[in-house]
Amino acid sequence: SPSQLKRFTKSGKASLSLTHKSNQPGGPARYDWTQSYGWNFEHAPRPAAGVSTNDVAVPGKWTFLGLPVASPLGVAAGPLLNGHWCLHYAALGFDVLTYKTVRSGQRDCYPLPNLQPVDCDRMTGAESRVAPCEAMRGSWAVSFGMPSSTPETWRWDIERTRKQLPGDKVLSVSVVGTIRPDWSLTRLAEDYATCARWAVESGADCIEANFSCPNVSTCDGQLYQDADQSRLVASVIREAIGATPLIIKIGFVPPNVSPQQMVTALSGIADALSMTNSISAKVGPSDGPLMFDGQPRGICGDAIRESSIDQVRRFATEIARQSSALKLIGVGGISATEHVRSYLSAGAHACHLATSVMLDPTVGVTIRNALKRSRSLND
Repeated sequence: SPSQLKRFTKSGKASLSLTHKSNQPGGPARYDWTQSYGWNFEHAPRPAAGVSTNDVAVPGKWTFLGLPVASPLGVAAGPLLNGHWCLHYAALGFDVLTYKTVRSGQRDCYPLPNLQPVDCDRMTGAESRVAPCEAMRGSWAVSFGMPSSTPETWRWDIERTRKQLPGDKVLSVSVVGTIRPDWSLTRLAEDYATCARWAVESGADCIEANFSCPNVSTCDGQLYQDADQSRLVASVIREAIGATPLIIKIGFVPPNVSPQQMVTALSGIADALSMTNSISAKVGPSDGPLMFDGQPRGICGDAIRESSIDQVRRFATEIARQSSALKLIGVGGISATEHVRSYLSAGAHACHLATSVMLDPTVGVTIRNALKRSRSLND
């Protein structure tokens, strides 16, 4: 039962009830970035009331990796800390819900700040540092470190969540292996596969294997930079989950780096690539000390949108050249209808939002309403 499970606190030792606690009186709940990850995990919202997307039909017939959905809109793993957050955003116009990254063992979140607003325009990957600012201006540095509750917690929660989600919603679960000093790459791959198998057994419709975390320097956060290692790990996961759709989440690939090796390596194994998992940079004022002990952090939001769209376009071109069946999921800075159109035009199969839904939970309804008024997404 829930009372036998564990929750996130600063000590990580309290019991979990996963009770509904409103954190945004007077409107749909949102992630409170001034509070800790543990606080937001505990203060999971009720599914949004008074909001209906039943009559907000998006033109066209949509699928997500072969599964029928009502729109190309989804939520990336970041905002969906547990099942209550998934149910909340499912009621707010999103059709693919990506459960935040889970591990084979409990892992605490990094200390505050976990979300630090930054002052920067378009990022290209060449930035050595970005300046912090007090108010959110569309982009922030993300510093979670891929925390996870215990397997007992998240397996129960995923099973319960899938049972409560409407049948036309897709529950994707993000998983990551946890590298240990004496582990080989094969052992890491087996750990990924164990998490993926557990998630499928609990009811996940899709698996997203996270091969990219800019805040983790070990190979579990940097796999996507090596095509051969990516293929090995993806192959082990594929064997563990059978025909369940498999998504590989990757990070920023500079324009001068060809996507050829990655597309070749993962074609025939993965079903899709999700990109871009932020662009890494150090955070600090030009005339002051660096934050986060001088370590880089992933920058998300408006600043990475154009570079992310360009990456989708480059990968789509290579996928077409190889006649690969890989699909692309566009992620990065999506907050408006024109952004969705831009990603789809670049070759994305779907669009997953993160930063914007944490700031404005109703952004999905707004986008759907705008799309409803169009005869097609090209209008």
